[in-house]
Amino acid sequence: MKPQTAAKKLNIYLPATPQEFQDSPLSHTDFVALQSDPPEWLQTLRREGPHPRPEVARKLGITITALKANDMDKPLTTSEIKELLADQPEWLRSARTTLAENRNS
Repeated sequence: MKPQTAAKKLNIYLPATPQEFQDSPLSHTDFVALQSDPPEWLQTLRREGPHPRPEVARKLGITITALKANDMDKPLTTSEIKELLADQPEWLRSARTTLAENRNS
Protein backbone atom coordinates (compact mmCIF):
# COMPACT_ATOMS: atom_id res chain seq x y z
CA MET A 1 0.00 0.00 0.00
CA LYS A 2 1.27 3.46 -0.85
CA PRO A 3 2.25 5.69 2.09
CA GLN A 4 -0.45 8.22 1.08
CA THR A 5 -3.13 5.53 1.24
CA ALA A 6 -1.83 4.22 4.56
CA ALA A 7 -1.80 7.73 6.05
CA LYS A 8 -5.37 8.31 4.89
CA LYS A 9 -6.52 5.01 6.41
CA LEU A 10 -4.66 5.76 9.64
CA ASN A 11 -6.20 9.26 9.65
CA ILE A 12 -2.83 11.00 9.94
CA TYR A 13 -1.13 13.83 8.06
CA LEU A 14 1.48 12.26 5.77
CA PRO A 15 4.03 15.14 5.73
CA ALA A 16 4.24 14.90 9.54
CA THR A 17 5.21 11.22 9.48
CA PRO A 18 8.82 10.00 9.60
CA GLN A 19 10.62 10.08 6.23
CA GLU A 20 10.96 6.29 6.33
CA PHE A 21 7.15 5.96 6.42
CA GLN A 22 6.75 8.47 3.56
CA ASP A 23 9.27 6.70 1.34
CA SER A 24 8.27 3.06 1.77
CA PRO A 25 5.19 1.17 0.65
CA LEU A 26 3.55 -0.89 3.40
CA SER A 27 2.51 -4.50 3.22
CA HIS A 28 -0.86 -5.45 4.62
CA THR A 29 0.92 -7.08 7.57
CA ASP A 30 2.86 -3.87 8.29
CA PHE A 31 -0.32 -1.82 8.11
CA VAL A 32 -2.17 -4.12 10.51
CA ALA A 33 0.81 -3.96 12.87
CA LEU A 34 0.66 -0.15 12.84
CA GLN A 35 -3.03 -0.29 13.73
CA SER A 36 -2.76 -2.91 16.46
CA ASP A 37 0.52 -1.78 18.04
CA PRO A 38 1.21 1.81 16.94
CA PRO A 39 4.79 3.03 17.39
CA GLU A 40 5.48 6.07 19.54
CA TRP A 41 5.63 8.45 16.55
CA LEU A 42 2.15 7.37 15.45
CA GLN A 43 0.70 7.69 18.96
CA THR A 44 2.21 11.17 19.29
CA LEU A 45 0.97 12.24 15.86
CA ARG A 46 -2.56 11.07 16.65
CA ARG A 47 -2.50 12.79 20.03
CA GLU A 48 -0.80 16.09 19.13
CA GLY A 49 -1.12 16.45 15.35
CA PRO A 50 -0.82 18.10 12.98
CA HIS A 51 -4.07 16.53 11.83
CA PRO A 52 -5.33 16.19 8.26
CA ARG A 53 -8.37 18.13 7.05
CA PRO A 54 -10.98 15.44 7.76
CA GLU A 55 -9.74 15.03 11.33
CA VAL A 56 -9.60 18.81 11.89
CA ALA A 57 -13.19 19.11 10.67
CA ARG A 58 -14.32 16.19 12.87
CA LYS A 59 -12.63 17.60 15.97
CA LEU A 60 -14.13 21.04 15.34
CA GLY A 61 -17.58 19.58 14.65
CA ILE A 62 -17.85 21.12 11.18
CA THR A 63 -17.57 20.09 7.53
CA ILE A 64 -14.48 20.23 5.34
CA THR A 65 -16.42 22.67 3.16
CA ALA A 66 -16.73 25.02 6.14
CA LEU A 67 -12.97 24.78 6.70
CA LYS A 68 -12.30 25.71 3.08
CA ALA A 69 -14.83 28.54 3.07
CA ASN A 70 -13.10 30.14 6.07
CA ASP A 71 -9.49 29.76 4.89
CA MET A 72 -8.82 27.10 7.52
CA ASP A 73 -8.08 24.39 4.95
CA LYS A 74 -4.77 23.42 6.54
CA PRO A 75 -3.47 20.91 9.05
CA LEU A 76 -3.88 21.99 12.65
CA THR A 77 -2.38 20.66 15.87
CA THR A 78 -4.50 19.48 18.76
CA SER A 79 -3.62 22.62 20.74
CA GLU A 80 -4.67 24.88 17.84
CA ILE A 81 -7.98 23.02 17.60
CA LYS A 82 -8.52 23.37 21.36
CA GLU A 83 -7.81 27.12 21.14
CA LEU A 84 -10.39 27.51 18.38
CA LEU A 85 -12.96 25.57 20.37
CA ALA A 86 -12.27 27.54 23.55
CA ASP A 87 -12.62 30.93 21.87
CA GLN A 88 -14.85 30.18 18.91
CA PRO A 89 -14.88 32.75 16.12
CA GLU A 90 -18.28 33.54 14.61
CA TRP A 91 -17.66 31.41 11.51
CA LEU A 92 -16.95 28.36 13.67
CA ARG A 93 -20.06 28.82 15.82
CA SER A 94 -22.15 29.23 12.69
CA ALA A 95 -20.64 26.17 10.97
CA ARG A 96 -21.14 24.01 14.08
CA THR A 97 -24.75 25.14 14.39
CA THR A 98 -25.45 24.50 10.72
CA LEU A 99 -23.98 21.01 10.85
CA ALA A 100 -25.93 20.17 14.02
CA GLU A 101 -29.17 21.39 12.44
CA ASN A 102 -28.52 19.37 9.27
CA ARG A 103 -27.88 16.23 11.32
CA ASN A 104 -31.11 16.68 13.24
CA SER A 105 -33.30 17.11 10.17
